[in-house]
Amino acid sequence: MAGWHWQTRAVGSTGNQQPTTNSPPVKVVVLGTGSLGKEHARIYSELAAAGLVEFAGVHDLAAESARKISEKYRVPAFGSVAEAADASGALSVVTPTTTHFELTRMLLQRGRHVLVEKPMTEDAAQAAELIQLSQQHQCVLQVGHVERFNPVFKYLETVATEPRFIETHRLSPYPARSTDIGVVLDLMIHDLDVALAFVKSPVASVDAVGIPVLSKSEDIANARLRFANGCVANLTASRVSPERLRKIRVFSAGPMTSYISLDYRAQEGFIYRIARQGEEESSLLKKLLKGKDSTIVSEFGGKRIVREPVPLRKEEPLRLELQHFIESVRARQMPLVSGESAKRALDLAFEITRQIQLGSPHDFQ
Repeated sequence: MAGWHWQTRAVGSTGNQQPTTNSPPVKVVVLGTGSLGKEHARIYSELAAAGLVEFAGVHDLAAESARKISEKYRVPAFGSVAEAADASGALSVVTPTTTHFELTRMLLQRGRHVLVEKPMTEDAAQAAELIQLSQQHQCVLQVGHVERFNPVFKYLETVATEPRFIETHRLSPYPARSTDIGVVLDLMIHDLDVALAFVKSPVASVDAVGIPVLSKSEDIANARLRFANGCVANLTASRVSPERLRKIRVFSAGPMTSYISLDYRAQEGFIYRIARQGEEESSLLKKLLKGKDSTIVSEFGGKRIVREPVPLRKEEPLRLELQHFIESVRARQMPLVSGESAKRALDLAFEITRQIQLGSPHDFQ
């Protein structure tokens, strides 16, 4: 694309970049003021207070919902999507999945930059059309796979350099939102996106199972992915759980063989590895005094194993995601979670839902 220099930046680059003196803050609008849209509005308001964006307003078909948010943050509540687009350069589309394609297509055709929440669209053809439109109109198209901005994922990328087995659990009580889609597109798609970005190898085969419990589509699902490089990922998602859980466990080969257990929600966890030369075994007293954050060295089968807390700086992933979107718009750079990247996770999610509906696993090409 002439005049554009698409470069993907690391997650760690978000959050500290100020607008250049020659470029005014990006004008941004939130479409959809439901449970997640409210959070987008809150963060844009905070970014506006810091001079990083101009929060230009909100729009929602539920006028009363939009009015409350507009009054809270002292921004306009637009009467239509067209008005919102005319008043902005970039928009967050935080509406039901069934509306994503039409809204995003219209905005891209008007030359607006878009962050559309996951899942990107209802089918692969729609996703491909949005990608083509973003390229044609030289617009940033980012998809809301927020876990890519979680410090947990950044840590995994730097430490678990050769993942061989990945296990994820993403559980929640039955939601008041996103009931128009199944649990694969609602919850598991986060872990599909992470696995594809993390393993960096084509998926060779998929085996999936799931059942509906409270809705017409699957509410519990499990998928086993085998990658071309031999890595295996076992993903479980449920939205009929009594507890909320978002965890990932990774066995990694390479220079430092390790087992890593991390909690996305708490942004904490432990790494288990072979002890380095000179590390001493912790006494029981040291373990009791230092508590769970102590480094523990134990001996198993003649080898000494260390368990230590992972060094994570806790940050709000959604804030990092929205900052990255604004930075990508300002710099005209391809975002970390581009339309192309999100489509790969979407294609895989569609194959998993197909298998669940038909009960027929096969190789994934």
